[in-house]
Amino acid sequence: MARLAFGYDFGMTTLGFVALLAAGVLAGLVGSAGGITSLVSYPALLAAGLSPFAANLANNVSLVACWPGSAAGSQPELRGRRAWLLRWSLVAVVGGAAGAVLLLSTSPGVFAHVVPFLVASGALALLFEPRLTAWRRRRAGAGSRFALPGLLCALTLYNGYFGAGAGVMTLALMLVFVDSHVPTANALKNMLIGSAQIVSAVIFALSGSVHWSAVLPLGVGMLIGSNLGPRITRRLSPALLRWLVGLLGIALAVQLLVNPGW
Repeated sequence: MARLAFGYDFGMTTLGFVALLAAGVLAGLVGSAGGITSLVSYPALLAAGLSPFAANLANNVSLVACWPGSAAGSQPELRGRRAWLLRWSLVAVVGGAAGAVLLLSTSPGVFAHVVPFLVASGALALLFEPRLTAWRRRRAGAGSRFALPGLLCALTLYNGYFGAGAGVMTLALMLVFVDSHVPTANALKNMLIGSAQIVSAVIFALSGSVHWSAVLPLGVGMLIGSNLGPRITRRLSPALLRWLVGLLGIALAVQLLVNPGW
């Protein structure tokens, strides 16, 4: 039986374990295919009985499992990208660490009224990515060198703080600034978000506030699902995938606007 008070041990029934495992598989698949992992995993944790704050921490820690799963499933897209990923992962790690510290030191409701508009902006950027990419190429200049690191740091900071929709926004960023091939941009997004997630998870774990009995089944499920997502992405039409993920992002933005506490 789940105990709702934050800071207490989270008991896990067999049914609850299986439900979170299944939710993790679906969340990992959706997220690593370009969608929104937390659209599945966060409500599952709330349904299991965790408070919103505890669910946010457990969700962030569980998401670490998506990193090795999606890496294994994205080998063709990641070939030759090692040096690029090492360089930009450092930026993602700084952002993720800052977001985690911010979450543990401020009220969880600070971003409640801003998040829906951030997610909606990311979804719209994804839907209009071809036009944005063409516009950026026409106006490329000295200032564009600072756009990618600045935006990546901001998005990974948000990812460490709450994260819902961060994947959509980061995918749009990769498509506009790095690679217009959707499967490749998605693979790079998964690796950068994963780098930020690892450092966030370490900080949350050290805080002693993580419900590990909820993290375990969800994380195992995400490991399985995230390995399948990139394989599905590879087989879908890029335009179809862009619209599916973009519309999911808009749906999430509406949900967050109507119910900020989710």
